[in-house]
Amino acid sequence: MCEDEYFDEKRQTYVMDSFEFSNGKILNNVSVEYMTFGTPKYDGDIITNAIIYCHGSLGNFSGVKKIFPLLYENAPFDENKYFFISMSALGSPGSCSPSSTNLKSKFPSYNIGDVVNFQKQFLAEKFNINHVLGIIGNSMGGFVALTSAILYPDFADFIMPGVSSFKVAGHDYILSKFVNEIITSDESYEKGIDNDSLKRTLRLASLAEFNFGLSKEALREMPKEELSLNFDEFGDESLFLDIYDVKYCNEACMNYDVEKDLNKITSKVFIIACYQDPHFPPELDAIPMSKMIKDSKLVIMDSELGHLCFNELENISDELSKFMGKFGE
Repeated sequence: MCEDEYFDEKRQTYVMDSFEFSNGKILNNVSVEYMTFGTPKYDGDIITNAIIYCHGSLGNFSGVKKIFPLLYENAPFDENKYFFISMSALGSPGSCSPSSTNLKSKFPSYNIGDVVNFQKQFLAEKFNINHVLGIIGNSMGGFVALTSAILYPDFADFIMPGVSSFKVAGHDYILSKFVNEIITSDESYEKGIDNDSLKRTLRLASLAEFNFGLSKEALREMPKEELSLNFDEFGDESLFLDIYDVKYCNEACMNYDVEKDLNKITSKVFIIACYQDPHFPPELDAIPMSKMIKDSKLVIMDSELGHLCFNELENISDELSKFMGKFGE
């Protein structure tokens, strides 16, 4: 079975009667895309070993595949010990988003707190879960994990934010602002006209992000012909995105800042960073964050995948096993 077929088979949908955004806007018949795997354990009818996976910006529930190499027996995320739930976040096309609702620019503005509350409401309604063992999140998913632990200190026993930060600032903020400038420069955006101009604009906006995936070292070593091909393919992949989903998610992330609230976190915290991450360099993000969160554990990976280093989590299997050994027995 190929990967696409696997996730098509695992994909499920749940519809919540309504969801209220922090700005007071309410949407009805709200869809949530998700998948589950692993072994649920119960105290009465309550699942006690749920681990939630939170994907990066504009990803979906299939982002959980990043931990698949670590699901075997006695591995850090042994699926015989844990029950995993991965959902497509608020704003992502498989769940409630500007594109899936066809509201486009009329979709309510949302922030990372809304993404957290959307997830929390879904877990309560669908699974009767009001407490989880842990939350794992990469990039934007790390924002979600941290924000959840701040807004609801008793919700998760542990959180595991990776290639992430406590705020979007500096070069990362300007990148988001630049992407938005490109998008809103197209007159078709506000008119909601799905035309070739809007497709070209989305491709340009997506290409602005190209330099922030792989490490500078990996890009430097790549032959120019291969680099150009990868650049073009990266732009072509934007044809599978929706410009309104991109814009709304981008705004939610660029306004994210929980620095002053990190002291509210009571969950155990395992921070994963990468020396070569161009988005969130450890010296600016993970290292200061680890100092601001009491008793947090920090592991910095060495990977030319840079911001994409969650695809090599097996390289820190020993550190993950030591941390996860505190949970799930």
